[in-house]
Amino acid sequence: MGFLIKVGFWLGLVLVLIPYDGSAGEGETVGPLQVIHTASSVARDFSGICERKPDTCETGRAILKTMGIRAREGARIAYEALDRHLADDEIHTGTVAKQAD
Repeated sequence: MGFLIKVGFWLGLVLVLIPYDGSAGEGETVGPLQVIHTASSVARDFSGICERKPDTCETGRAILKTMGIRAREGARIAYEALDRHLADDEIHTGTVAKQAD
């Protein structure tokens, strides 16, 4: 869960730092300093979430564990499929053309 928060923060920061001429939309925009201040406030709030709501952290850990298991299983399936596809008993060799001197 922390990884996703960090990725979201950095992606948001990059998006805010991209130059913007203001002609594409309407409404209020924020500057990079406001984003950094708000992000630090959110990070401080998230750092105490496990004390306030321990069940949320347990669920987050379970989600990350499930994602890890599924990623490992997906990698195993992909490896086996590639192994079957590339496991050709015949050896194919090529020839190299002789260069003229």
